[in-house]
Amino acid sequence: MPFSDYRNALVTGASSGIGAAVVARLRREGIAVHAVARNAEALAALAAETGCIAHCLDVTDLAGITSLANGTEFDILVNNAGVDRARPFLKAEPEDIDLLVDVNLRAVLHLCRLIVPGMVARDRGHVINISSIAGAYNFGGNSSYHATKAAISMLSRQLRIDAFGHRVRVTEICPGRVATDIFAHVHGATEETYDRFIRGFELPQATDIADAIAFAIAAPGAVNIGHMEITPTLQVPGGLSTARPPDGPAGVA
Repeated sequence: MPFSDYRNALVTGASSGIGAAVVARLRREGIAVHAVARNAEALAALAAETGCIAHCLDVTDLAGITSLANGTEFDILVNNAGVDRARPFLKAEPEDIDLLVDVNLRAVLHLCRLIVPGMVARDRGHVINISSIAGAYNFGGNSSYHATKAAISMLSRQLRIDAFGHRVRVTEICPGRVATDIFAHVHGATEETYDRFIRGFELPQATDIADAIAFAIAAPGAVNIGHMEITPTLQVPGGLSTARPPDGPAGVA
């Protein structure tokens, strides 16, 4: 649909990185964007720069997001807020698991529950779920993060079934490594983190992800772009590892 068919968007995790880039991109299309994040100072700067409507709100605040969702008819929902914890799953703390489930999954479920029925009733809407290649591929990392992103992938497919027969489109965006500050949030804002994840790599920028989202939204109304995997050209997921048992091969003389 052309952007002119849409009026209001809600973007979570909007204070930096991909979220902030999406807010700016949608504002350039004339969409009234409600930007949700916890960082009041960053949100105020984003509002001053883009003219978005800032909401200093934690997506796990069910009463807060319910009030926001009930106050505006949203045509576009961008579920971008996400967290991770840099700890192997075998050493995970209970609060790590609860936080990832609450932010990465439960908040998305509630926002879709609150907003998608209105899209169906108006026969118009687009849900953008920011997932991750971690939802489709196995690699070393936090298993809770992989699990929540895999759930978002399945939710994105199920939403289209639930909205079947109506012009509600759903797009899952699966980024690989992108040059954002998420690594600083997870691993600490240090030179070591920057060297490990950013410096010297050719990486997509947050604006590249925002442009891909704009492409999906601006596609003709008869077109649903359901899944976009966006990785650096020089990054490939997957691989195969085989370990020898720590106590030697079993059954071998």
